[in-house]
Amino acid sequence: MITSAVMDGGTAIGGIEGEGGGEIPGSAVPAFTLRRPAGAPIPVLIAAPHGGKTYPPQLIERMRDAEFAALRLEDRHVDRLADAVASATGAALLVANAPRAMLDLNRATDDMDWSMVAEGAPNGVRHSAANRRARSGLGLVPRRLTGLGEIWKNRLDREELEARIAGVHAPYHAALAGALEDLRDRWGAVLLIDLHSMPPLATRPGEQRPGEFVIGDRFGASCQHRLVRSAFAFFERHDRVALHNRPYAGGYVLDRHALPARGIHALQIEVCRTSYLDARFAEPSGRFAGVARTLAGLVRALASEVADMGGARLPLAAE
Repeated sequence: MITSAVMDGGTAIGGIEGEGGGEIPGSAVPAFTLRRPAGAPIPVLIAAPHGGKTYPPQLIERMRDAEFAALRLEDRHVDRLADAVASATGAALLVANAPRAMLDLNRATDDMDWSMVAEGAPNGVRHSAANRRARSGLGLVPRRLTGLGEIWKNRLDREELEARIAGVHAPYHAALAGALEDLRDRWGAVLLIDLHSMPPLATRPGEQRPGEFVIGDRFGASCQHRLVRSAFAFFERHDRVALHNRPYAGGYVLDRHALPARGIHALQIEVCRTSYLDARFAEPSGRFAGVARTLAGLVRALASEVADMGGARLPLAAE
């Protein structure tokens, strides 16, 4: 059930300890939580840009069916999954507190359906091939969902959109860039794992089981291929079905932050919701702990590879 945003006065937002940054408009809650373990024990950062679930009262009021939209838009409990994996491995952690309904951190700021903004597009900005997805309903601010139609009761003021970008989008990506640079400077190389969840996939011709994980590397652009090979080898050893780039190759986060030539590598990992959630995709199931252990093993294996790429040695078993 959705609850309004509240600030408890501490550093734990959504149960995750760390340093808050930015601010969700209409609340006193930080837009994200960043946790960087002392000494940076491994060269990996896990991010959950769609894990936010802090809804200011005025946002809920503007939604036609807040419960339905939240369940469909959130990567439900991926924040908890990312926290469990980071805690088990020593990886840095960045989790959004602002919900995807307010602003999608895996979209560029111009990936917007400007017809949903009361004042229209800013001067000189027009619809283009780059924001066709936004016009279909899933841009910077999601507009439509199958089974619901329009998410919002009325159009958005441009001033409010700009406040969301300034309070959520800009500081989140600045914090992510800074944390990746720090880890790269410490280790010589760094890996960002952008963690998401996905609806169940259909079994494709020739497959006995549908994909449980999808590894996205922007078709080879976001990291060295040896990391992808290692990820697939890990999943195969653990009898988990993983797919490559289809139907999810990664999005704006990878495009913006991955710089393999400078030692900053990035993978998007999608986890099937049936693997760790209940039948409604609403709450963690008994399988949650097993998926967290699997992902922790993957992180350890990839951390060893990344450390080697940076010319360092990781004092951990690679799983």
